[in-house]
Amino acid sequence: MMKNFLNGELKNASLSQLNAVCEQLRREILQTVSVCGGHLASNLGVVELTVALHRVFDFSVDKLIFDVGHQCYPHKLLTDRAERFGTLRQKGGISGFPKRGESIYDCYETGHAGTAVSAALGLAKARDLSRQIFHVVALVGDGAFQNGLVYEALNSLRTLDARILIVLNDNGMSISPTTGGMHDILDELKGSRSASDVALFERFGLQYMGIYNGNDLNDLLPAVNEAKRRLKQGSVLLHVVTKKGQGYAFSECAPDLTHGISPQTPKAEYATALGEELCALARENDKVVAVTAAMTDALGLRPFFREFPQRAFDVGICEEHAAVLSAALAAGGMKPYFAIYSTFLQRAFDEVIHDICGQRLSVTLCVDRAGATGADGETHQGIFDLSYLSFIPGLVVAIPKNIAEFRAMLRVAARYNGPIAIRYPREGEEGVCTAVEIGKFEVLHCNTSNIIILAAGERCIRLAQRVRLTAADEGIGLTLVNARFLKPLDEEFLRSRSEQYVITLEDNAVKGGLGDAIAGFYRNSGKCVYSFGYREAFLPHATVTELADEYGLNAANILNCVKSCHAGR
Repeated sequence: MMKNFLNGELKNASLSQLNAVCEQLRREILQTVSVCGGHLASNLGVVELTVALHRVFDFSVDKLIFDVGHQCYPHKLLTDRAERFGTLRQKGGISGFPKRGESIYDCYETGHAGTAVSAALGLAKARDLSRQIFHVVALVGDGAFQNGLVYEALNSLRTLDARILIVLNDNGMSISPTTGGMHDILDELKGSRSASDVALFERFGLQYMGIYNGNDLNDLLPAVNEAKRRLKQGSVLLHVVTKKGQGYAFSECAPDLTHGISPQTPKAEYATALGEELCALARENDKVVAVTAAMTDALGLRPFFREFPQRAFDVGICEEHAAVLSAALAAGGMKPYFAIYSTFLQRAFDEVIHDICGQRLSVTLCVDRAGATGADGETHQGIFDLSYLSFIPGLVVAIPKNIAEFRAMLRVAARYNGPIAIRYPREGEEGVCTAVEIGKFEVLHCNTSNIIILAAGERCIRLAQRVRLTAADEGIGLTLVNARFLKPLDEEFLRSRSEQYVITLEDNAVKGGLGDAIAGFYRNSGKCVYSFGYREAFLPHATVTELADEYGLNAANILNCVKSCHAGR
C-alpha cells in the first residue's frame, strides 16, 4: 500500500526518487485495477505527467481539472487517498472519477469528454472576480480535444481574459484510436512543427509549447516549470506525447483492450451481437451504414469497420455531430445505425429531437450500457434514457429481453421507415425469441390471478421470473409479460387485461419511463399500478446488484408488493 504523500515530499525529491515514485504508482494501479476493475491503460500513461504537475503546482490551492477523468488514479494516489485506493470503485469506496466531496484536491467533477477547458475558464474567472491567487490547469486528452465543446471554450478564451494552462495529453487514443482532422494536425505537429498549425492555437490566444515527452521527467519537468512561468503572460497550451499503457507491456501493445478492465469474466455481450448482425445486414443491403463517436471496439463495430470501411464512420468524441450525421445520411437514402452508450446519448438529446425525430428519419439508435452500469458511478449510469426518449414524438423505443430478441429488433429496424431506439445492457444471455412486431408485448407466463407484471428488458425479466417462482411456492399466481416496446405501447393488449393489480419493472429511473406510461394509460380505470425502477437519484459507484438492492429494484420489494396485491391491499 502506498503512503499518502505530503505536499513537500515531491517538491524536494531528487529525479531518481521521482522515477521510483512513478514505478510505485504503476504497481499500485496495476494491482488495484486487477482486483477492483477500472481504467488501466489511460492511467498508466499519465504517471510521469501527473508527478510532474504535482511537483510544480500545489493542488491543495491550485486547481487541476481532468477531462473525462479516467486518468485520475495517479492524482488520487498522490493526494489524500493512497490508503483508501484499494476501495476503488467499490461501494462506499473512492470513485474512479474526480469527486468534489471526496477530497479537497478534486475541484471539479468530470466523466464526459470535452468539459475541462470550459470548467477551467469558469474557475479562473471566478478566481479573478474574487481577487484570489492560484493556477488553473486542465488536463485534456487528444481524444477529448476533438469534442466541439472544447472549441466553444477556446472561442471564449480571449473574451473572458482568464489565464489557464491546458495540458494536451496526446497518446493517439480515446477508447479506440483517435481519428479526424484535429488528430491529423496533432500528428503533423509531432512530425515536424508546422508554423501554420501552431498559429491555429495562437489565434485562440494560447501560447503553444510542444512537443514534450510526457513519459520522461527529464523532458517534462522543465517544460511544466516553463509553462507555469508563461502563465504570467497569458494562457498556455502545453503539448505532451505519452504512451497509453506505459510500463505494462501488454497494455502498451493493446491499449484499446486495456482501457477499461473488468474484475469478472465477461458474459455474452450485446455489442458482439450488434457487430455480427450489422455485418449480415450490410451484406444484404448496401444502404446500411454504421456511425460511432470514438467507441468502435467497445460497441462491437470493429468487424463492420473492417468489412465495410467505406460505410463506417467514427467521428471521434462528437456525439452531437454523430447524431446529425446519422440524420443526414438517412435523409440521403442510407440506413444508419448509430451506436452509443446511454450516458453519452444524453449529449445529443437536442439532435435526436430536432434532426432525427423531427424529420422522422430512419435512424436506428443502438443504446448500449442502458440501465445501471455499476462501478463507473454517477456520470456513467444509463438510467435516464427511457425517460428522456419516451416523450419524443414518432420515436419507437424498444427494450429486448435477450440477445436473440435484440438481433431480431435490429432486423425489424432495417425494414422500418422511421427512427427507432433499441436500449440494452452490456451483458446478457443469447436466449430465444418469438417474432417481433413493433408495439407488441409478449406474454411469457399466463395465470388467471388478479396480478400482472410488465417487465422491460433482460435484467427486469430475470428479476420478475425469480419473483414469480417464489410467489408460486407461496401459492400466489401472476401473469408475466415482456413489455418490449415502451413506444408505441401495446394499447390493444393493455385494454384487454382484466387484472386489477399491475406491476411494472424497468432498469431505469421510475419517473418518465415504463411505469409512468402504464400508469398514464390506466388513469381513471380503477386499476392499481405499482412501478419499480430507480428512485430519483444520481446513482453512485457500486455493483449493479448493490445499486438495485439499495435503490428499490429488488426481488424482496417486488415480492412484498405481490403479496399485498394478493391480499387485496
